[in-house]
Amino acid sequence: MYQYEAVIEVMKRKGGYATLAYLYQNALKIEGCEWKTKTPYASIRRIVQDDRFFFRIKPGLWALKSHQDQVLQHFGLTEDSPKHREQELDHSYYQGLLVEIGNFKGFKTFVPYQDKNRLYLNLPLSNYATLDTFYKFTYEHVVRRAITVDVTWFNSRMYPQSFFEIEHTTDIQNSLLKFVELQDFYVEFFIVGDISRRKEFDAKLSYSAFEAISERVKFIDYVYLSRLHARSAELYELQHGGVL
Repeated sequence: MYQYEAVIEVMKRKGGYATLAYLYQNALKIEGCEWKTKTPYASIRRIVQDDRFFFRIKPGLWALKSHQDQVLQHFGLTEDSPKHREQELDHSYYQGLLVEIGNFKGFKTFVPYQDKNRLYLNLPLSNYATLDTFYKFTYEHVVRRAITVDVTWFNSRMYPQSFFEIEHTTDIQNSLLKFVELQDFYVEFFIVGDISRRKEFDAKLSYSAFEAISERVKFIDYVYLSRLHARSAELYELQHGGVL
C-alpha cells in the first residue's frame, strides 16, 4: 500500500475527512504501508495537499474528494445550508481543537454545559473534554462567570491554567469583560478568531477598561491554532512511544 492510500483509508474510516492531528495518530498504523522516512508527519502534510484526492475544508481539516458532497453537507457548507448551522459547527470545531490541544498537553479540559452536545467533527464535545464538572476553584460568583468561557484548561491542582474565548461572529468586548472579572488569578487569557479580527481585538483591548489585562490577553488566529493542534499531536505521539 502506498502512503497516500494509507491516508485515504484513515479518512474513509473517519467518514471522509480528518484533522492533520488525527492523521498523524493513525495513518502510520495502517497495516501494509511502510513509512521509510524520518519525517513521516511532513509526508502526511504533503500528501493531503495533492488535489487529485483531497481538499481542505477549513484550517487543519482535510477531506476526500470522493466524499466531497456528503462532507460539505455534514459541515453545513452547501448552498442550501442555514448560515447559523455553519457558524455553530465552526465554533464547535475550534472548541474541539482547543480541547484536544489541552489534552495533548496533559491538562484537564472543560467546555460549558450548554456546549457539551455540540459536534466536534462527528462526536459531541463531551466525548473529548475530560471534565464533566467545572472545578469550583474560588468564590461561587466568580465560578459562575468562568464556567461560561468557551474552553478552560485546568492544571493538576484543579486551578485554571488557560481560558479561551472563540470569537467567530460575536463581540470581542464581551469576552474581554469576562477576563477582567478573572484577572486576579494566575491564568492565561486567549481570544481565538479569524485573522481579519486582529485589528478589532487590538482596538478593543486598548480601551482603558481593559488596561489591567492588556498585557495578558493574546490573540490566536484559526490558521495558527490548526498548526498548533497538529504540532501538539506530533509531539504527543513522539513523547508517548508512537510507531516511529
